[in-house]
Amino acid sequence: MSDEVTYADLKFQDCSRKIKSIQEIDQVGIKAPPARPHVWHRRTLALTLLCLLQLIGLGVLGSIFHLTSKREMEKFKTLHNFKEELQRNISLLLMDNMNSSKKISNLSITLQETATKLCYELYRKEPEHKCKPCPRDWMWHKDRCYILVQKYDTWQNSVLLCSSYNSSLLKIKNKSILEFVTSKEFYNYWLGLSPTKEYNDHNLDERIISSDWFTGNTDVLNSKMNCGYVHRSRVYYADCASQKYSICEKLANLVKIESILMNEVPD
Repeated sequence: MSDEVTYADLKFQDCSRKIKSIQEIDQVGIKAPPARPHVWHRRTLALTLLCLLQLIGLGVLGSIFHLTSKREMEKFKTLHNFKEELQRNISLLLMDNMNSSKKISNLSITLQETATKLCYELYRKEPEHKCKPCPRDWMWHKDRCYILVQKYDTWQNSVLLCSSYNSSLLKIKNKSILEFVTSKEFYNYWLGLSPTKEYNDHNLDERIISSDWFTGNTDVLNSKMNCGYVHRSRVYYADCASQKYSICEKLANLVKIESILMNEVPD
């Protein structure tokens, strides 16, 4: 009986040692044998070849980038030169257009002046010629139109009458108007002078650059105010409530060139 127990114990102890040996191997691990020299040589060669391929690839990419950049720079220079040439052409075209516009403008002015002179010659022969830039029954002199109202009235009513014609009482403010007035020798015509208390008379040319020309309204009049009128070559003053003739004036229109071209031109 004791012999059987001893054999079983021996078997159990042998298995225990085997298990313990396996556990020690698992814990420590089996060390791999060192690599052979020819394996490392192949790996080094492969890495070297890979580096060479990368360098070759970088070189090819650099060459492609350089060629592409060069072509793009040439295209940019070509476009830049084209842009500068286009700008020069546009500048020349604008200058040519400006010169043409200036020539056309000068030609239009010359044509208008010629038409005005020609119309004035026609007007001298035919006072109501269709080219006249003034309304019917109005006189034309230089750049103004005049009408003589052969009806006695007060100065205030004369102002209102001229206003109804879209005009004003005559104001002699420059030599052109003075020339017209002196050439006609008007008698007792109201002028567009501001009402005053004075009675003095003056030569017409003394009133050309005067601040006395009427610009206000007629409501300021009273029984003690005097108004100016032209009599031949002098300016006189009389009671504004007295009655005299009237001269109305306004700017003339431009002479219409087609109104001349549609008529016979004098030799």
